[in-house]
Amino acid sequence: MKRFLFAFTLILITATFAVAQQNEAEKATESDAIIKVIGEPVHDFGTIKEADGPVSYTFKVKNEGKAPLVITKVVPSCGCTTPDWTKEPIAPGKTGDIKVTYDPAGRPAPFQKTISVYSNGKYDNGKTGSYVLTIKGVVEGK
Repeated sequence: MKRFLFAFTLILITATFAVAQQNEAEKATESDAIIKVIGEPVHDFGTIKEADGPVSYTFKVKNEGKAPLVITKVVPSCGCTTPDWTKEPIAPGKTGDIKVTYDPAGRPAPFQKTISVYSNGKYDNGKTGSYVLTIKGVVEGK
């Protein structure tokens, strides 16, 4: 009986914390978080050499809203592009990173790749949904 009571109490405490976290998340509505790219949403690598291997660029984003900003996913347009981003919530007024790495191996030609950024907020232009970043350049073959 004591084990049952202990297990029931543990479940009740866990459920209470889960409901509290959900309520906190609901308070931070989409309209309360605003993502803004610092600088340009397009980066031109110029001419890069295939032999030099992957190149990276880090886009900076700022939360200009009143609630924590969470970047939920970042989706590149192609497997040759790999994103890495700030996973923890970005507090109001603070910045986060979206690092994009392009692998030029076997791709000697001009390139332009898009990266769709999804978050819990709206964007500095007032829209919701994905925000598109772009990398481009020319790969010089081996």
